[in-house]
Amino acid sequence: MSRYPAPEIKDLPDDIRAKILEVQEKAGFVPNVFLTLARRPAEWRAFFAYHDALMLREDSGLSKGDREMIVTTTSAANNCLYCVVAHGAILRIYEKKPLVADQVAVNYRKADITARQRVMLDFAMKVCLHSDKIEETDFADLHAHGFSDEDIWDIAGITAFFGLSNRIASFSGMMPNPEFYTMGRLPKNQK
Repeated sequence: MSRYPAPEIKDLPDDIRAKILEVQEKAGFVPNVFLTLARRPAEWRAFFAYHDALMLREDSGLSKGDREMIVTTTSAANNCLYCVVAHGAILRIYEKKPLVADQVAVNYRKADITARQRVMLDFAMKVCLHSDKIEETDFADLHAHGFSDEDIWDIAGITAFFGLSNRIASFSGMMPNPEFYTMGRLPKNQK
């Protein structure tokens, strides 16, 4: 699962154990990121608090699918196997498109996505790879596609946060759970 041994769920602080068991109940398994990061409880709490603030905001102009598309695309640019596979699975489910995660991970410019999503990913990739080159024209392009300044902050925040996540997953040798590989590829009744 990882270069660093994961703690036993029974040995975790109550709040972390409760959250992990909640995720396990909902997903049917425990994503490896929850266990790998649980070895350092204070960092686990901070990581997931920021994750949830970015990814679960209800007052954003970004859909859940948009958010996962940003994560999948920029994680591919960062060569993060864990995040591409895990978030690609979630993207397939939210977008109800079994091919989209593979498409955006390889080349979002040729993916079956909207023009609005393409502009969003252009900006996310610029934040990911060349944030020092962000210019006013980048904001104008996003505004022209209906993104507010707060939405633009969300795009950048998600990209930056997952840059950190990508690096932790990669250096620690975190591997995707096998369950992620098949999620959202076939309708549930065809599995």
